[in-house]
Amino acid sequence: MTTPTRVVVTGLGVVTPLGNDVDTFWRHLVAGESGVGEITRFDTTGYKVHIAAEVKDFDPEDYLEKRQVRRLDLFSRYAMAAARIAAADADFDPRPEAERVGAVVGSGVGGLQTLHTETDKLLNRGPDSVNPLLIPMMIPNMGAAHVSLALGTKGPLSATCTACAAGSDAIGYAARIIRSGDADVMFAGGSEAPISPVGVSGFAAARALSTRNDDPTGASRPFDAGRDGFVIGEGAGCLVLESLEHAQARGTRIYAELAGAGMSSDAFHMTLPDESGKSQAHALKMALTEADLQAEDVDYINAHGTATGAGDVAETRAIKVALGKHARRVAVSSNKSMIGHCLGASGAIEAVATVLTIVNSLIPPTINLTDPDPDCDLDYVPLESRFQKVDVAASNSFGFGGHNVTLVFRRFVG
Repeated sequence: MTTPTRVVVTGLGVVTPLGNDVDTFWRHLVAGESGVGEITRFDTTGYKVHIAAEVKDFDPEDYLEKRQVRRLDLFSRYAMAAARIAAADADFDPRPEAERVGAVVGSGVGGLQTLHTETDKLLNRGPDSVNPLLIPMMIPNMGAAHVSLALGTKGPLSATCTACAAGSDAIGYAARIIRSGDADVMFAGGSEAPISPVGVSGFAAARALSTRNDDPTGASRPFDAGRDGFVIGEGAGCLVLESLEHAQARGTRIYAELAGAGMSSDAFHMTLPDESGKSQAHALKMALTEADLQAEDVDYINAHGTATGAGDVAETRAIKVALGKHARRVAVSSNKSMIGHCLGASGAIEAVATVLTIVNSLIPPTINLTDPDPDCDLDYVPLESRFQKVDVAASNSFGFGGHNVTLVFRRFVG
């Protein structure tokens, strides 16, 4: 029987509301700081929601040539920046072995800002005013395409578009590509830039967003009785995944092992989760099975934790269904309490945080959790980070339409 290929993480890159490099992001995350504030991207007069978790101080020309910037939607700029940061972190240049290196980058909505801008031009100035690059700027696969163009990868190239599970989905898919033998190295993650008039008004109309406009930093409240919806965020995350054999051959540092990934479908509702949590639990169980681990092996779960009424309760139930009595002994926390909900980028950014949790034996908190919902009764690491050795950590991502993905990382043992 052939031994399965082990997949390891050798590089990390992020662009987030808490910082545009891994060290800054991690420092603010474990300090329990919020990246939420008043929207500066457009005038919110007349909107129900005035707050978001925006990326700050991002200069795309730090990563791209000036002429490129004008030809890319913001979500593609974020994707390319995160990938370049991850490549540098892994000390890896794909070009000498380009056909054995690939990329999978997820996005839930793609170039929403470009679509809004060009639609406005169409309606106000006519069809001849529309940018000829509208389509290649807005379609969701372009984050992945531009990562490949920037880094020179010529192996498998794909894009996941599974709503808020897209980033985690991309990472799980990339690992399977490596295990299949079709690539030795994959750049995997997600990117999103939905903070636009149409994005904010659309989610607000669906009653998905918090309207705690007078308290931006306290607005994202996962598992709290006072939660009233998620705070929309943006950014990108990227992992460099390698086969263990390839990583060891080039003598690179290994952060952790991506031991398993599980996927499932709720087959329940267009936007609401299956309230029983059984389908989400199935994804976690599948990930543990692929990793050859038991429920009792899990030390920490980076929750999807959006701060929606139905979502947080369903996820709590899912953890109980999947882990049984052990659920009471597992630390759970939500990065979204600080970075908001970055949609298709969330799973990738949170995967970076999960890896760093293992590396640093430090669990980021769930901030703003001051009055726990009685139906959310697990250990959510409220308010302050916790030093705790974490050998096995899971990261949950769930998307509109019933997309469920769980990634399981473990401390690397050679």
